[in-house]
Amino acid sequence: MTATDTELTATSGGPLNAGPHVHTTGTPAERFTSRNPEDFAVPTGREEEWRFTPLRALRPFFQPFVEVAPPTVEVSAPAGAEVAEIERTDPRIGSVLHPADRVSALALASSSPAQLVTIAADAQLDEPVVITVRGAGSRFAGHLFVDVGRFAQATVILDHVGSAQLSANVEVRVGDGAAVTFISVQDWDADALHVAAHTALIGRDATFRHVNVTLGGKLVRIAPTVDFAGPGGRAELLGVSFAGAGQHQEARLYVDHGAPDCTSDVLYKNALTGADARTVWIGDVRIRPSATGTETFELNRNLVLSDGARADSVPNLEIQTGEIAGAGHASATGRFDDQQLFYLQSRGIPAEDARRLVVRGFFADIIGRIGVPALQDRLMQTIEQRLGAVEVES
Repeated sequence: MTATDTELTATSGGPLNAGPHVHTTGTPAERFTSRNPEDFAVPTGREEEWRFTPLRALRPFFQPFVEVAPPTVEVSAPAGAEVAEIERTDPRIGSVLHPADRVSALALASSSPAQLVTIAADAQLDEPVVITVRGAGSRFAGHLFVDVGRFAQATVILDHVGSAQLSANVEVRVGDGAAVTFISVQDWDADALHVAAHTALIGRDATFRHVNVTLGGKLVRIAPTVDFAGPGGRAELLGVSFAGAGQHQEARLYVDHGAPDCTSDVLYKNALTGADARTVWIGDVRIRPSATGTETFELNRNLVLSDGARADSVPNLEIQTGEIAGAGHASATGRFDDQQLFYLQSRGIPAEDARRLVVRGFFADIIGRIGVPALQDRLMQTIEQRLGAVEVES
């Protein structure tokens, strides 16, 4: 497939229209998507996509949106990148994202302006584009569209701080041959509610890295989706979450392989401590009949640090062609690696310090891949503070 940046459409379906949208491959397992919120019933908790989520806290999110005071948005953009506000009627809005639930469709129908980040073709950004959303307790609908030109290289950071009730959509269009890292940080105050859908459309021979870091908030539910617009695309999805007492942190991934010779690699790590701490990880990978030569692997690891915490992990893999390079998934939930603890204690490190070092190393594996030293240091400092405030059980 050869296409300009504005021509990219997912191989699994055409451009989204105003009505229901169902990708057609002749199988019954297609995800239903629609721009019309009324095409989605209000969830009851019995639906597969909502059965792990505490719906009581999200009741306002399922009702028609009433605009309130927006948050403060701070932007830092280096040369080669432009950031602007656009109306929701702009044809780019909804060209990549296919809402798969009522919250996403309601957020898409909001009348508030959207943020547009444009990375010029062939641009090589030395510094990241940083968008900081600073909530002040209000409810609002956010929308970010990132348009990356052909052969560009860029990093975009979406940073959430403060307090808010946020329904949000993110669209990332990655041009042919481009390399993009998109980092979403949820460092909210303890009372924040955040439900978001992130969708990336990856061009021919392009590379997309999605990093999802959730450290704060009462309830955070992020749903990344990846589509491939042409052969040779590569997607890497990384996630870190640290849930404390009373926190619910959920990630629902959907990687849709519809083009040949593409690669996806998923690695999510969650740690939990305190009563009622909860993490949920759902990893869905689909390899369609046309996606010959696909190579994919997904891994979720959960570290439970105290009694009363719970981690749910559900990897799913659907393969519709036998002509693939490789596919697999794995999931593990436990407390500590006894060999690591033994090694550290044999070097004279007290047991409590050894356990904390194991937790730090558990997170550092992914944090170190972000590629933005200042952000990496900040996230590790936050994790250090959390570890210093909790009792790590053996």
